[in-house]
Amino acid sequence: MIDHVSIAVSDLARSTAFYEQVLAPLGLTLMVPFEDRSGFGKRYPEFWLNLRPGLAPVPRDTGIHICLRAPSDEAVSAFHAAALANGGADAGEPGPRLAAMTTYFGAFIFDPDGNKLEAVCFPKAE
Repeated sequence: MIDHVSIAVSDLARSTAFYEQVLAPLGLTLMVPFEDRSGFGKRYPEFWLNLRPGLAPVPRDTGIHICLRAPSDEAVSAFHAAALANGGADAGEPGPRLAAMTTYFGAFIFDPDGNKLEAVCFPKAE
């Protein structure tokens, strides 16, 4: 249903470097580096960073977050660890969580601009 998402960042070089590390465990790589935006994806750019010079940090209480699928629980943990090692902040440690219809393994982070992201892995059908 959703083809791609874009987030605003204040420093494109810093954010591109951050997301190269954070998205790698999820299988996304930098595909399109432009002067004012960067696109990450698997087969095409599906996660974009858009430069907005002078952007104030995003307030943490907006309620907005982006959730990305991970191939495994280990990838979720690697996503979280990469964020913390590269200037991000913890917004929810890796672990099992109860959703509306199932349990899942997820982790939440804030990027250097305050954008909130989650990585999630759902159990395989038995």
